[in-house]
Amino acid sequence: MVTQITNFGRSGLYDWMMQRVSAVVLALYTVFIIGYLLMHPDLTFDQWSALFETTWVRIFSLMMLLSIGMHSWIGLWSVSTDYIKPTGIRFVFQALCGLLMFVYIVWGIQVLWGL
Repeated sequence: MVTQITNFGRSGLYDWMMQRVSAVVLALYTVFIIGYLLMHPDLTFDQWSALFETTWVRIFSLMMLLSIGMHSWIGLWSVSTDYIKPTGIRFVFQALCGLLMFVYIVWGIQVLWGL
């Protein structure tokens, strides 16, 4: 029995499902933002700021941030295991990707919630 210890999920099927779910969240968020921009052609900073003051938009944006993290981790893990064969280089690449995703998510939370 082979156990995967470097991928995001428990199995390939779980990773596949997580990537699809995160893609749906990202697509919905993109449609929402584009729709909002189209509905408000003369958008001001105050309107934009008021949009992101609402709790549901912050939660939706947080879901988007987490979805980007999951989606990119699964994708980069798959690509790195397929194309980077030396274990040490692959480990460093995956560690840097994981660190960057963590930093971006924490930074995004700080921006969203004003922490």
